[in-house]
Amino acid sequence: MPANGMLNEERRREILALLNRDGRVLVKDLARHFRISQITIRKDLEFLDGQGVVQRTHGGALPLQAGALLDPSLREKEKLHRKQKTLIAEAAARLVEEGQSVLLDSGTTTTAIARALKDMAQLTVITNAINIAAELAGTNVEVILTGGMLRKNSFSLVGPLAERTLRQLSADVLFLGVDGFDTKAGLFTPNLLESEVNRAMVEIARRTIAVCDSSKFGRRSLCNIMPVTAVQEVITDKQIPKPDLHALKEAGIRVTVV
Repeated sequence: MPANGMLNEERRREILALLNRDGRVLVKDLARHFRISQITIRKDLEFLDGQGVVQRTHGGALPLQAGALLDPSLREKEKLHRKQKTLIAEAAARLVEEGQSVLLDSGTTTTAIARALKDMAQLTVITNAINIAAELAGTNVEVILTGGMLRKNSFSLVGPLAERTLRQLSADVLFLGVDGFDTKAGLFTPNLLESEVNRAMVEIARRTIAVCDSSKFGRRSLCNIMPVTAVQEVITDKQIPKPDLHALKEAGIRVTVV
């Protein structure tokens, strides 16, 4: 429909309607649809993003409810799948031996792993999560915190300082929590800086174990951390979709189901 005589508010309402109908919108398509410049459309999308009703992306926008770009807070995540996370954490802790160095990224499942490791007498935990460091304070576990810029949603430290610190260290095992696990496309997180830190973690770990409840399978998020083949093992729960379980085993990845 032509935009002749259309008010900004009317056009933006229609953009939202198209977004909800199609699941995404592209700047070039909207410019053609409304017969106006791409610059004007970009301004519309930036306005809607500022109002918190869409998530702006390169070349377009996604609806907030699409989930690909959502980054829920740690407190919100803690309420989800608690039983499964506890079982996953217990299974992960059984793989850790005294004297090892363990790398934990931020997240509720890795926080549960930290709790399960509290009683070990000789262990070094490297983490970029300040809540995990606090969890282990006062125990016999030696904690190395990366430093970096604090992300309030996840209590994690990210950015060049965190990455540089990690690359000076080495870990026996990395327990990596993810927001999305697509057996074809790889492992995902909604935050770009977090994905960079996660990649640095994979580089310094002798062994990478993905820890995630079954709800994470078949989901993608904004940032791809790494391909599935970079993982040696996955710990998840019994509700993992059978096609995903089969795909992991076909890729030669050890799967522990709790």
